[in-house]
Amino acid sequence: MDIRPILTTLRRHKTAAALIVLEIALSCAIICNAIFLINQRVEQINRPGGIATDEIVRVQLTSIKDESAAATTKSDLAVLRGLPGVKAATALNQVPYSNSSWNSGVNLARDQKFPTLSATTYMLQEQGLQTLGVNLVAGRDFGADEYIEWDLLNKPNTNVAIPSAIVTRAVAEKLFPGQNPIGKSFYSWGDEPTKIVGVVEHLVRPGNRDHAQWDYSVMFPIRVTYEVGGNYLLRVDSSRRAEVLKAAVAALEKNGPTRIILDKNTKTMAEMREDFYRQPRTMVWLLTAVCVALLVVTALGIVGLASFWVQQRTKQIGVRRALGATRGQVLRYFQTENFLLATVGIVIGMLLAYGINQLLMARYELPRLPAMYLPVGALALWLLGQLAVLGPARRAASVPPAVATRSV
Repeated sequence: MDIRPILTTLRRHKTAAALIVLEIALSCAIICNAIFLINQRVEQINRPGGIATDEIVRVQLTSIKDESAAATTKSDLAVLRGLPGVKAATALNQVPYSNSSWNSGVNLARDQKFPTLSATTYMLQEQGLQTLGVNLVAGRDFGADEYIEWDLLNKPNTNVAIPSAIVTRAVAEKLFPGQNPIGKSFYSWGDEPTKIVGVVEHLVRPGNRDHAQWDYSVMFPIRVTYEVGGNYLLRVDSSRRAEVLKAAVAALEKNGPTRIILDKNTKTMAEMREDFYRQPRTMVWLLTAVCVALLVVTALGIVGLASFWVQQRTKQIGVRRALGATRGQVLRYFQTENFLLATVGIVIGMLLAYGINQLLMARYELPRLPAMYLPVGALALWLLGQLAVLGPARRAASVPPAVATRSV
């Protein structure tokens, strides 16, 4: 189709054409960034935690004042492990799907100026791996002779070295890319090296982290007391979580008066995960609603302006039909016209999308918008434009020449 008549017509209706172009450009810019943010949040929600989420319950407590916290913790764990339905139990300094975390730099050399990576630090007692349900893909669990008492490690001017660690596959690959990490050493706690004895597939780090660091977790064989983080984790049958959690609280209250159980944070790991991702999930729904609203408004705008143009150009349509133009040719005329306007709007919208992304990167530390999102937004708006203009174009094509010329 010759587009020169279309361009000539558009030059005569510059304001209306500019409004459509502007509307499409703004929609394209916002939708490209919104889809990118939605995809990021969905990836965050769906990334594997690496633990047996549906089989873990957590009891969080705080101490009143307990100078024998180590002995109390040992007694508590013995009681918890003896409860019916409990497969394993441990005390931890922190737990997955919470918003506070212990983090430490990891170096490959003792005198390294900047760390190779920053990882979260889990301190595990016996039964730690079994309680978490992590998948050990290389090496072994900690040996009985490797565990260190927290009180000993926390003494002033102490020089106790941590002999071993279990790391996630992401940490191993970052430290020793393409190599077998078992037996290799790194520096993270003190001046002495720590040897890697095991690798787990995943273990999510607490707090919100970007995609590159969410799985950077290191586990040390340290027997923390209940005062360090205040977390007891129990692995149970998924069908008995509520029952065991209630029994665990009762058992701890009976076992000693030196602790206060925090009811608000005593819950199943599945509930913790649900709470942890509530904000990203809300963001996904909000952005999706914004995208849908924008597409509807853009479509209505195109329909309205196209209908107005059809009405304004009834005589022109009638003349074209009288000169032999078929209904299909009239239909293609309006669709081509919309395609040209949408293309101009999309090109401007892509530039705006890049500019908005730069602003978000500077203000909110968001990652760069991948180029793949631009054609996705462009395709959506091209299709939307063609669907929106289809109705007015069909009405224009169905006007008989005699009626069109008589009505003017």
